[in-house]
Amino acid sequence: MNSPPAEPRTTGLAFALGLILAIYAGVRIVESFPNHIAQSVVVAVDVLSALAFAVVHGALHYRVRGILVFAGICIVVGNISENLSVSTGFPFGHYYFEELMGPKLFHVPVLLGLAYIGMAYVSWTLARLIVGAPRMPVAGARIVTVPLVASFIMVAWDLAQDPVWGTVLHGWAWLDGGPWFGVPISNYFGWYGNVFTIYLLFALYLRARPSPAVPAHQASWNAAVLFYALCAAGNMLQALHHTVPEVVTDPAGKQWRVADITGASALISIFVMGAFAAIAWIRLAEQQKSATD
Repeated sequence: MNSPPAEPRTTGLAFALGLILAIYAGVRIVESFPNHIAQSVVVAVDVLSALAFAVVHGALHYRVRGILVFAGICIVVGNISENLSVSTGFPFGHYYFEELMGPKLFHVPVLLGLAYIGMAYVSWTLARLIVGAPRMPVAGARIVTVPLVASFIMVAWDLAQDPVWGTVLHGWAWLDGGPWFGVPISNYFGWYGNVFTIYLLFALYLRARPSPAVPAHQASWNAAVLFYALCAAGNMLQALHHTVPEVVTDPAGKQWRVADITGASALISIFVMGAFAAIAWIRLAEQQKSATD
């Protein structure tokens, strides 16, 4: 018996997600090797492709209203915390943004606010898979457990990325330096609290205003796991090519070997980000098998 044709909406969304994944993979390859494209353009495409993935995927799972609420929470909480930290040093530490990140809203680049949405949404989706029963409403203990896991997944991404973007690429500068290749430990505790707040607010929104069940094809879950895995792979690529200069100095005056920074980023990407992606993929396969048994 022939299987029924896919609905046009589902087919269109699947095509859009595939196209976004291809663009994101391409820009991660481009940014990892010497090229003649302005770094600011590469950064913009990187951020906007992640944003596009979150909007398309989120509309499929939460409808347009739901993903707009998620985006709004990310923008408001992210900008408040970033502006507060630039001004006072709390919660992340003392730093400022450089020109690479483009135009700013107060002290914070617009692109950074948008960057929160893309990776925060992907991390949230992986957390739903890892916690289990992702098609069930976010209610009961899941109001806390999904944000707890999602925050670890998001901070793993920042742990791999921040020394590269801060110390090597000079997207921002940590005024007092720090032990993690020029990044202070306070950044990661601050990040965890920041993204946990975002996720908890979204979970409370979902409990208060549950959306009607939205059919979500298996491929859409696979796409989210693949996006996170592609991000980890992009970080790994940065360690493969020779960089000039070989040594960089942070604002505190401490010198770091670029190869050490990109190597550490690759290790975090393999053994921490990679672990989250693998666990989510295994959980997804188990759920798919249970559904067919």
